[in-house]
Amino acid sequence: MNGRRTRTVIVGAALSCLLYVLPVVPAHAAPAPIGWEGDALGLSSAQQLSQGEGVTVAVLDSGVVADHPAVKGRVTTGPDYREDGIDPQSPEWGVHGTAMASDVLKVAPKAKVLSVRVSSDQDKDDDGNVELQRGVSSIASGISYAVDHGADVISMSIGSSEVDNSKDEDEAAAIGYAVSHGVTVLGGAGNSGDNLNYSSFPAGYAGVIAVAATKQGGGRAEFSTVHTYNEVAAPGVDINSAKNTGGFELIDGTSPATALASGVVALMLSHNPKLTPAQTRATLTSTARHPQGGWNALLGYGQINAAAAVKAAASPPDDKTVVVKYKGKEHFASPVGTSKTTHPPLDQVTWLTGLGAVGVGLLMLIGGLLLALRGRRRTGAGVAVSAPPSGPFRT
Repeated sequence: MNGRRTRTVIVGAALSCLLYVLPVVPAHAAPAPIGWEGDALGLSSAQQLSQGEGVTVAVLDSGVVADHPAVKGRVTTGPDYREDGIDPQSPEWGVHGTAMASDVLKVAPKAKVLSVRVSSDQDKDDDGNVELQRGVSSIASGISYAVDHGADVISMSIGSSEVDNSKDEDEAAAIGYAVSHGVTVLGGAGNSGDNLNYSSFPAGYAGVIAVAATKQGGGRAEFSTVHTYNEVAAPGVDINSAKNTGGFELIDGTSPATALASGVVALMLSHNPKLTPAQTRATLTSTARHPQGGWNALLGYGQINAAAAVKAAASPPDDKTVVVKYKGKEHFASPVGTSKTTHPPLDQVTWLTGLGAVGVGLLMLIGGLLLALRGRRRTGAGVAVSAPPSGPFRT
């Protein structure tokens, strides 16, 4: 999901001088600086067990500038399914995608990134939701390509709102294709939690691990969408990420949260390449820092604990998932039991606040009508109105 707020980070003069003096570009990526998200995820301990070797993470986004120092030597560029005429030399190419690739590699520095362009930075609204294009879904095409070209993880920091009627049969089928081929799929929960809080896809599809965003301290970031599809959460505020034009900037959103979570999955798969998508999901959710009650629509099963997840990946629970025939209202909830179709009761405070707002609105409407009628009466008393022409009278 597109980072909603960006603030440029001034890179130190020493680093600038170092890049200027060295004539040879490093053969391997120099990951983006790690901030508070490192401690929040337990990243140091997790990277002692794994660094993502042998794992390919497909970043379905707006493209990746492959020669940025944070990703250099780790990126393979796939097709451009967006086909909007923007080429890799344009400053409009890969604004969001480059940032996401750097966040994946920050967590799993020895993983590989397969960049598949399925969106444009110009497609996104203020909340980071993609305005869907007509025709065959670029997301569906990108997922299928990633699966067929060796991806182990698919990271989608993109999304669109339910009000846009964004559920798409081709996308749902492509996600099923990925999961059935052993590929774990993650998607950003959405950035409308402080606005209309509408559903976001592809996060809302069964088979996708939806990632919410946290702020420092582990609480929900105010913008993070609240929904029953949320399964885990990851840091999503002030995340140092690569700029497509060079350097780094701080970004917010469920976008970086999803990229960081995808990096954690890469660590898990590198530690145990036999993990299935169901085992990955169960391990992530069982080792997360659970909120009170074990799960809620704010953070799912809680903020990811990378160290615990990678360690537990060595001995995952049995995968008891099987192919089943769709039967109406049933949902594919195993192994964690999260319904994709029902919403929890509204919080009483939220409900009362909404009811109060409706009441105030009605009172204002009634007051406006009374003032308007009163004004008309005064006009009729003080001004002589001539008879209308023949025919019906129109106000």
